[in-house]
Amino acid sequence: KVLLVKRRAPPKAGYYSIPGGLVEVGESVKEAAKREVFEETGLIVEVGELIDVIDNIVRDEDGRVKYHYVIVDYLARPVGGKLKESSDAAEVKWVPFDKLKDIKLTESAKRLFCKLGFMKP
Repeated sequence: KVLLVKRRAPPKAGYYSIPGGLVEVGESVKEAAKREVFEETGLIVEVGELIDVIDNIVRDEDGRVKYHYVIVDYLARPVGGKLKESSDAAEVKWVPFDKLKDIKLTESAKRLFCKLGFMKP
C-alpha cells in the first residue's frame, strides 16, 4: 500500500498525491522529505532510494508561468509516529496498490506509480 494525502491548497487542491513540499534553506532534499511527511501525516519515516525527479512548469492561458516546481521522489518506510491530518492535507490515508486507479491522483503521482509498476498508464 501507499500513503496518500488529499491536497488542501492549489495547485491540484482536492487531488491525492504523495506527501511533499518545499525545501527549507539549509535543509537537504532528504531532510525535507522526512520533515514534510511528518508535518502532513504525523508519521516518522526512514527515507530510502531516490526514485524520480520531475521538472514541472505550469502555465496560465496566456503562456505565463503560474507554477514551477521540481518534484524529487524517494521511497520511504514508516518507523514511528501516528497517522493524522494536517493543515496542508485534507485527508491522509493508506491506499492498496490495486485501488490506486480509483483515486483522483495528481499527474505526477500517476507517473510515479506507473514507473514503480503500482498501476498501468
